[in-house]
Amino acid sequence: MYLIDLELQGVENFIASYFLRGKQSALVETGPASTVPNMLTALEEIGINAEEVAYVAVSHVHLDHAGGAGALLKRLPNAKLVVHRRGAPHAANPEKLWTQARQVLGSIAEIYGKPKPVPEEKIIVAADNETFDLGNHVELRAVETLGHASHHLSFYEQSRDGIFLGDAGGIYLNKLETIVPTTPSPFRLDIALASLDKLIDLKPKRLYYSHFGEADGAVEKLKAYSKQLKLWAMIAKQGLENGDSLQTISDRIFREDAHVQKAASYIRNHSFLSKTVAYKSVRGIVDYVKKFGILT
Repeated sequence: MYLIDLELQGVENFIASYFLRGKQSALVETGPASTVPNMLTALEEIGINAEEVAYVAVSHVHLDHAGGAGALLKRLPNAKLVVHRRGAPHAANPEKLWTQARQVLGSIAEIYGKPKPVPEEKIIVAADNETFDLGNHVELRAVETLGHASHHLSFYEQSRDGIFLGDAGGIYLNKLETIVPTTPSPFRLDIALASLDKLIDLKPKRLYYSHFGEADGAVEKLKAYSKQLKLWAMIAKQGLENGDSLQTISDRIFREDAHVQKAASYIRNHSFLSKTVAYKSVRGIVDYVKKFGILT
Protein backbone atom coordinates (compact mmCIF):
# COMPACT_ATOMS: atom_id res chain seq x y z
CA MET A 1 0.00 0.00 0.00
CA TYR A 2 1.12 3.54 -0.79
CA LEU A 3 -0.10 6.86 0.53
CA ILE A 4 -0.10 9.52 -2.19
CA ASP A 5 0.03 13.13 -1.02
CA LEU A 6 -1.83 15.00 -3.75
CA GLU A 7 -0.33 18.36 -2.69
CA LEU A 8 -3.18 20.63 -3.73
CA GLN A 9 -1.54 23.94 -4.73
CA GLY A 10 1.64 22.64 -3.12
CA VAL A 11 -0.02 22.21 0.30
CA GLU A 12 1.30 19.02 1.89
CA ASN A 13 -0.55 16.74 4.33
CA PHE A 14 -4.01 17.92 3.28
CA ILE A 15 -5.48 15.45 0.75
CA ALA A 16 -4.42 11.80 0.57
CA SER A 17 -5.14 9.04 -1.89
CA TYR A 18 -4.23 5.43 -1.18
CA PHE A 19 -3.00 2.81 -3.64
CA LEU A 20 -3.47 -0.88 -2.81
CA ARG A 21 -2.12 -3.81 -4.76
CA GLY A 22 -3.17 -7.43 -4.65
CA LYS A 23 -3.33 -9.36 -7.93
CA GLN A 24 -5.27 -6.33 -9.07
CA SER A 25 -4.96 -2.78 -7.78
CA ALA A 26 -7.24 -0.10 -6.41
CA LEU A 27 -7.12 3.57 -5.55
CA VAL A 28 -9.09 4.94 -2.61
CA GLU A 29 -10.04 8.60 -3.17
CA THR A 30 -9.08 10.55 -6.29
CA GLY A 31 -8.73 13.99 -4.79
CA PRO A 32 -9.92 17.04 -6.74
CA ALA A 33 -9.74 17.42 -10.51
CA SER A 34 -6.83 19.85 -10.30
CA THR A 35 -4.58 17.25 -8.64
CA VAL A 36 -5.02 14.50 -11.25
CA PRO A 37 -1.63 15.35 -12.86
CA ASN A 38 -0.02 14.93 -9.42
CA MET A 39 -1.75 11.57 -9.02
CA LEU A 40 -0.57 10.31 -12.41
CA THR A 41 2.98 11.43 -11.70
CA ALA A 42 2.93 9.62 -8.35
CA LEU A 43 1.62 6.40 -9.92
CA GLU A 44 4.37 6.56 -12.52
CA GLU A 45 7.01 7.15 -9.85
CA ILE A 46 5.99 4.06 -7.88
CA GLY A 47 5.88 1.96 -11.02
CA ILE A 48 2.15 1.47 -11.44
CA ASN A 49 0.86 0.28 -14.80
CA ALA A 50 -2.38 2.11 -15.60
CA GLU A 51 -3.93 -1.10 -16.95
CA GLU A 52 -3.63 -2.91 -13.61
CA VAL A 53 -5.97 -0.59 -11.67
CA ALA A 54 -9.34 -2.32 -11.35
CA TYR A 55 -11.15 -0.01 -8.93
CA VAL A 56 -11.21 3.63 -7.95
CA ALA A 57 -13.18 3.78 -4.70
CA VAL A 58 -14.40 7.12 -3.38
CA SER A 59 -15.90 7.84 0.02
CA HIS A 60 -18.27 10.49 -1.36
CA VAL A 61 -18.52 12.83 -4.33
CA HIS A 62 -17.43 16.10 -2.70
CA LEU A 63 -14.85 17.77 -4.94
CA ASP A 64 -11.86 17.18 -2.65
CA HIS A 65 -12.53 13.43 -2.54
CA ALA A 66 -13.87 12.49 -5.97
CA GLY A 67 -13.61 15.54 -8.20
CA GLY A 68 -10.80 13.91 -10.15
CA ALA A 69 -12.69 10.69 -10.89
CA GLY A 70 -13.81 11.50 -14.43
CA ALA A 71 -10.42 12.74 -15.60
CA LEU A 72 -8.56 9.94 -13.83
CA LEU A 73 -10.67 7.10 -15.23
CA LYS A 74 -9.88 8.30 -18.74
CA ARG A 75 -6.25 7.41 -17.95
CA LEU A 76 -7.01 4.10 -16.21
CA PRO A 77 -8.61 2.02 -18.99
CA ASN A 78 -9.68 -0.98 -16.89
CA ALA A 79 -10.76 0.83 -13.74
CA LYS A 80 -14.31 1.31 -12.51
CA LEU A 81 -15.56 3.84 -9.99
CA VAL A 82 -16.95 2.46 -6.72
CA VAL A 83 -19.39 4.93 -5.20
CA HIS A 84 -22.50 5.15 -3.00
CA ARG A 85 -25.82 4.87 -4.87
CA ARG A 86 -26.74 8.47 -4.03
CA GLY A 87 -23.41 9.71 -5.30
CA ALA A 88 -23.48 7.78 -8.56
CA PRO A 89 -25.79 10.18 -10.48
CA HIS A 90 -23.53 13.11 -9.56
CA ALA A 91 -20.46 11.21 -10.73
CA ALA A 92 -22.14 10.55 -14.08
CA ASN A 93 -23.43 14.11 -14.44
CA PRO A 94 -21.54 16.50 -12.13
CA GLU A 95 -23.07 19.78 -13.36
CA LYS A 96 -25.41 20.21 -10.37
CA LEU A 97 -22.61 19.21 -7.99
CA TRP A 98 -20.31 21.78 -9.57
CA THR A 99 -22.92 24.55 -9.40
CA GLN A 100 -23.62 23.85 -5.73
CA ALA A 101 -19.93 23.59 -4.88
CA ARG A 102 -19.23 26.99 -6.41
CA GLN A 103 -22.08 28.49 -4.40
CA VAL A 104 -20.90 26.95 -1.13
CA LEU A 105 -17.12 26.96 -1.52
CA GLY A 106 -16.58 29.97 -3.75
CA SER A 107 -12.93 30.34 -4.77
CA ILE A 108 -12.01 27.00 -3.17
CA ALA A 109 -14.20 25.20 -5.71
CA GLU A 110 -12.25 26.86 -8.53
CA ILE A 111 -9.01 25.67 -6.93
CA TYR A 112 -10.36 22.12 -6.72
CA GLY A 113 -11.35 22.29 -10.38
CA LYS A 114 -14.46 21.31 -12.31
CA PRO A 115 -15.16 17.55 -12.27
CA LYS A 116 -15.57 15.63 -15.51
CA PRO A 117 -18.36 13.06 -15.92
CA VAL A 118 -17.72 9.37 -15.39
CA PRO A 119 -19.31 7.11 -18.06
CA GLU A 120 -22.21 5.21 -16.52
CA GLU A 121 -20.80 1.88 -17.67
CA LYS A 122 -17.71 2.56 -15.55
CA ILE A 123 -19.69 3.15 -12.33
CA ILE A 124 -20.24 0.45 -9.70
CA VAL A 125 -22.90 1.30 -7.12
CA ALA A 126 -21.58 -0.22 -3.90
CA ALA A 127 -23.95 -1.72 -1.35
CA ASP A 128 -23.26 -1.73 2.38
CA ASN A 129 -20.89 -4.63 3.20
CA GLU A 130 -20.13 -5.33 -0.47
CA THR A 131 -16.59 -6.65 -0.88
CA PHE A 132 -14.17 -5.96 -3.72
CA ASP A 133 -11.51 -8.67 -3.93
CA LEU A 134 -8.10 -7.58 -5.26
CA GLY A 135 -6.53 -11.00 -4.69
CA ASN A 136 -3.62 -12.00 -2.44
CA HIS A 137 -5.91 -11.52 0.59
CA VAL A 138 -6.43 -7.82 -0.16
CA GLU A 139 -10.10 -6.83 -0.04
CA LEU A 140 -12.03 -3.61 0.29
CA ARG A 141 -15.38 -3.86 2.07
CA ALA A 142 -17.74 -0.93 1.64
CA VAL A 143 -19.27 0.31 4.89
CA GLU A 144 -22.10 2.85 4.65
CA THR A 145 -21.17 5.69 7.01
CA LEU A 146 -23.59 8.56 6.48
CA GLY A 147 -23.67 11.83 8.39
CA HIS A 148 -20.98 14.01 6.87
CA ALA A 149 -22.80 13.39 3.61
CA SER A 150 -25.94 11.46 2.69
CA HIS A 151 -23.90 9.28 0.31
CA HIS A 152 -20.79 8.41 2.32
CA LEU A 153 -18.88 5.13 2.31
CA SER A 154 -15.88 4.00 4.32
CA PHE A 155 -13.79 1.01 3.24
CA TYR A 156 -12.53 -1.72 5.57
CA GLU A 157 -9.41 -3.66 4.59
CA GLN A 158 -9.11 -6.82 6.68
CA SER A 159 -5.49 -7.80 6.01
CA ARG A 160 -4.35 -4.52 7.59
CA ASP A 161 -7.33 -4.29 9.92
CA GLY A 162 -7.74 -0.71 8.81
CA ILE A 163 -10.47 1.63 7.64
CA PHE A 164 -10.29 4.22 4.88
CA LEU A 165 -12.84 6.55 6.42
CA GLY A 166 -13.15 9.54 4.12
CA ASP A 167 -14.68 12.30 6.26
CA ALA A 168 -16.54 10.01 8.68
CA GLY A 169 -13.90 10.50 11.38
CA GLY A 170 -12.95 14.13 10.90
CA ILE A 171 -9.67 15.71 9.82
CA TYR A 172 -6.52 14.21 11.30
CA LEU A 173 -3.74 16.77 11.59
CA ASN A 174 -0.93 14.24 11.63
CA LYS A 175 1.83 16.70 12.45
CA LEU A 176 -0.06 17.75 15.58
CA GLU A 177 -1.64 14.35 16.29
CA THR A 178 -5.05 15.92 16.76
CA ILE A 179 -8.44 15.78 15.06
CA VAL A 180 -10.84 18.55 14.08
CA PRO A 181 -14.40 18.02 12.88
CA THR A 182 -15.52 18.40 9.29
CA THR A 183 -19.25 19.01 9.60
CA PRO A 184 -20.50 21.32 6.82
CA SER A 185 -24.24 21.70 6.25
CA PRO A 186 -26.33 19.64 5.80
CA PHE A 187 -24.47 17.67 8.47
CA ARG A 188 -26.49 15.08 10.43
CA LEU A 189 -25.06 14.60 13.92
CA ASP A 190 -27.39 11.75 14.87
CA ILE A 191 -26.55 9.76 11.76
CA ALA A 192 -22.82 10.54 12.01
CA LEU A 193 -22.72 9.23 15.60
CA ALA A 194 -24.44 6.01 14.50
CA SER A 195 -21.86 5.65 11.72
CA LEU A 196 -19.02 6.09 14.21
CA ASP A 197 -20.53 3.35 16.39
CA LYS A 198 -20.67 1.13 13.30
CA LEU A 199 -16.95 1.69 12.65
CA ILE A 200 -16.08 1.16 16.32
CA ASP A 201 -17.89 -2.21 16.22
CA LEU A 202 -15.42 -3.35 13.55
CA LYS A 203 -12.62 -2.91 16.15
CA PRO A 204 -10.04 -1.71 13.63
CA LYS A 205 -6.41 -1.21 14.58
CA ARG A 206 -5.68 1.72 12.28
CA LEU A 207 -7.38 4.47 10.34
CA TYR A 208 -6.49 5.90 6.95
CA TYR A 209 -7.67 9.50 6.82
CA SER A 210 -8.28 11.29 3.54
CA HIS A 211 -7.27 14.39 5.50
CA PHE A 212 -4.57 13.17 6.33
CA GLY A 213 -2.64 9.97 6.71
CA GLU A 214 -2.43 6.76 8.73
CA ALA A 215 -3.09 6.64 12.46
CA ASP A 216 -3.01 3.89 15.08
CA GLY A 217 -5.31 3.69 18.09
CA ALA A 218 -8.31 3.56 15.80
CA VAL A 219 -11.06 2.75 18.29
CA GLU A 220 -9.86 5.39 20.75
CA LYS A 221 -9.77 8.02 18.00
CA LEU A 222 -13.27 7.16 16.80
CA LYS A 223 -14.66 7.32 20.34
CA ALA A 224 -12.88 10.62 20.97
CA TYR A 225 -14.33 12.06 17.76
CA SER A 226 -17.83 11.06 18.84
CA LYS A 227 -17.35 12.95 22.13
CA GLN A 228 -15.93 15.91 20.23
CA LEU A 229 -19.01 16.18 18.01
CA LYS A 230 -21.26 16.04 21.06
CA LEU A 231 -19.25 18.83 22.70
CA TRP A 232 -19.65 21.02 19.60
CA ALA A 233 -23.39 20.38 19.61
CA MET A 234 -23.68 21.25 23.29
CA ILE A 235 -21.79 24.51 22.77
CA ALA A 236 -23.97 25.31 19.74
CA LYS A 237 -27.15 24.63 21.73
CA GLN A 238 -26.08 26.90 24.58
CA GLY A 239 -24.98 29.58 22.14
CA LEU A 240 -28.31 29.52 20.33
CA GLU A 241 -30.17 29.72 23.62
CA ASN A 242 -28.06 32.78 24.54
CA GLY A 243 -28.62 34.40 21.15
CA ASP A 244 -24.89 34.25 20.39
CA SER A 245 -23.54 34.92 16.92
CA LEU A 246 -21.90 32.22 14.83
CA GLN A 247 -18.54 33.88 15.49
CA THR A 248 -19.11 33.77 19.27
CA ILE A 249 -20.04 30.09 19.10
CA SER A 250 -16.97 29.39 16.96
CA ASP A 251 -14.72 31.25 19.39
CA ARG A 252 -16.07 29.22 22.30
CA ILE A 253 -15.48 25.96 20.44
CA PHE A 254 -11.89 27.00 19.79
CA ARG A 255 -11.49 27.69 23.53
CA GLU A 256 -13.22 24.62 24.96
CA ASP A 257 -12.37 21.83 22.51
CA ALA A 258 -8.86 20.80 23.53
CA HIS A 259 -8.22 19.19 20.14
CA VAL A 260 -9.16 22.32 18.22
CA GLN A 261 -7.36 24.55 20.73
CA LYS A 262 -4.17 22.55 20.11
CA ALA A 263 -4.52 23.19 16.39
CA ALA A 264 -5.96 26.72 16.47
CA SER A 265 -2.90 28.50 15.10
CA TYR A 266 -2.37 25.84 12.44
CA ILE A 267 -6.01 26.02 11.33
CA ARG A 268 -6.11 29.81 11.13
CA ASN A 269 -2.94 29.92 9.03
CA HIS A 270 -3.88 27.05 6.71
CA SER A 271 -4.80 27.86 3.12
CA PHE A 272 -7.95 25.72 3.20
CA LEU A 273 -8.77 24.76 6.79
CA SER A 274 -9.06 28.41 7.76
CA LYS A 275 -11.97 28.73 5.35
CA THR A 276 -13.73 25.52 6.31
CA VAL A 277 -13.27 24.53 9.97
CA ALA A 278 -13.79 27.87 11.72
CA TYR A 279 -16.87 28.78 9.74
CA LYS A 280 -18.41 26.06 7.56
CA SER A 281 -18.01 23.19 10.03
CA VAL A 282 -19.29 25.27 12.94
CA ARG A 283 -22.18 26.43 10.75
CA GLY A 284 -23.06 22.80 10.01
CA ILE A 285 -23.32 21.93 13.71
CA VAL A 286 -25.33 25.08 14.44
CA ASP A 287 -27.72 24.37 11.56
CA TYR A 288 -28.21 20.81 12.80
CA VAL A 289 -28.99 21.94 16.36
CA LYS A 290 -31.42 24.57 15.08
CA LYS A 291 -33.33 21.95 13.14
CA PHE A 292 -33.10 18.85 15.31
CA GLY A 293 -31.87 19.85 18.77
CA ILE A 294 -29.26 17.53 20.28
CA LEU A 295 -29.25 13.98 21.55
CA THR A 296 -29.91 13.55 25.25
